[in-house]
Amino acid sequence: MRLIIFALLALLLCTCDRAVNRGEDAGANELDKRPPNILIILADDMGFSDIGAYGGEINTPNLDALAAVSRRYRRFYNAGRCCPTRAALLTGRYPHAAGMGGMVSSANGKPEPGPYQGYLRPDLPTIAEDLRAAGYRTWMSGKWHVGESRQHWPHRRGFDRYFGLISGASSYYAIRTDQPRQRQMALDSLPWSPPDSGFYATAAYTDFAVERIEESDGEQPFFGYLAYTAPHWPLHAPEATVKKYVKVYERGWDLLRGNRHFRQHALGLNRGEVQLSPMDVDVPRWKDVEDRATWVRKMAVYAAMVEEMDRGIGRVLAALDAGGQRANTLVFFLSDNGGCDESVIQRGLHRPGVLIGQPGSYEAYERPWSQLSNVPFRRYKAWVNEGGIATPLLFSWPAGGIDSVWTDDVGHVIDLPATCRNVAGLSSTHPGRPLTAPTDTSRTIFWEHQGQQAVRRGDWKLLRNSDEGKWKLYNLRDDPAELIDLANEEAGMREDLSRTFTDWWSNQAW
Repeated sequence: MRLIIFALLALLLCTCDRAVNRGEDAGANELDKRPPNILIILADDMGFSDIGAYGGEINTPNLDALAAVSRRYRRFYNAGRCCPTRAALLTGRYPHAAGMGGMVSSANGKPEPGPYQGYLRPDLPTIAEDLRAAGYRTWMSGKWHVGESRQHWPHRRGFDRYFGLISGASSYYAIRTDQPRQRQMALDSLPWSPPDSGFYATAAYTDFAVERIEESDGEQPFFGYLAYTAPHWPLHAPEATVKKYVKVYERGWDLLRGNRHFRQHALGLNRGEVQLSPMDVDVPRWKDVEDRATWVRKMAVYAAMVEEMDRGIGRVLAALDAGGQRANTLVFFLSDNGGCDESVIQRGLHRPGVLIGQPGSYEAYERPWSQLSNVPFRRYKAWVNEGGIATPLLFSWPAGGIDSVWTDDVGHVIDLPATCRNVAGLSSTHPGRPLTAPTDTSRTIFWEHQGQQAVRRGDWKLLRNSDEGKWKLYNLRDDPAELIDLANEEAGMREDLSRTFTDWWSNQAW
């Protein structure tokens, strides 16, 4: 039965009504005369294969329905970690050029200006600033994480309205007040704190986004940036949703990784014989795992967080439909990095005896489950292997003629501002390219984060991780899971790409 369901889903993804995608419904001609709305939805620490449309077993009906009317990218990239990706998404520049080569600096710190200052460069316009100048209403809901000081908050960087978490990871039920990692939330230009009860961050960010869409008059276009904190740790989710997944994850990561890989083939995501990367050597087989109930609980809560985010996205898309604005709205969905292998128990924030997922708990799903999230790739968040930097990308714009297909086009998060500027009629000198433009198969893309370095040109990717020291070379057409190092066999290509990376890195005007 499951095979039939996935076959039907694959058929739907490939053959959905082209009239919808090309805006040929009643009123499309009038819609085409108006600048489109733009909505970017960003997940936090979500892996490549977590949603159903990319092979996951998690219940994501709204994202799957969005995928059915979207261009779906097999090879789209982020910057490998939260702060760098958000900086690139907001500016259209590589993270270092935006001032975010590392992580965010503290609100009271005085970092040296430059590529590692830890906040967005004040002299570099954000896409919100550009679009507001072009006549767009602008709003943001969710995680900012590219400037802790108030002069760097969203309302000072082009957003008319803002609600959300200025800082990084925090409880979904409250705001962290532990020192020195105290977190900040804001409503527009003022600090804000959650109520003592009844608050759940994912739902709250959704509420604010829906309100902004509902107040739109349909005449003035809007730019919305909905940056969920889900499913970033700590693992927090409503218990009713968590319970749905306990039986699912009792089957363990060995079996579930194989199942996801199989579904990716059935959906048409993988081309050819894409191999599944092996689990890390320090991860035991499921049959040898002790305390399975705790591990099951962790992944069940993580899955519930993804489902809650999907439910929120369904509400946002329904608000667009209700206002008659769905056809002429560009919608993007992606993640800021791959699944996260981090452990947070050492932070001392988890209260003994509190069930994982409930207020007072503070846990992560850690390395074994991150490798389920990133099927079929190797490694995870903060690495430049595909498991760290590959993301699903759904790109929908019915009135703009965006076809519902899988694409082999290679894209990067810096392309989103370029696309926004393009559809708004603005010029751009940034390195990104509009996703509405023809494919550039010779394109070169770069990564650097805390000693992890990579460059991709065409099918070839060269990378060097801080724990290994030497360059490794992969042909991603034949080996997308990066299992066969060709650095010795293809020494000429290795040297060519290493020079390309060195030239790029040394010639940047940081």
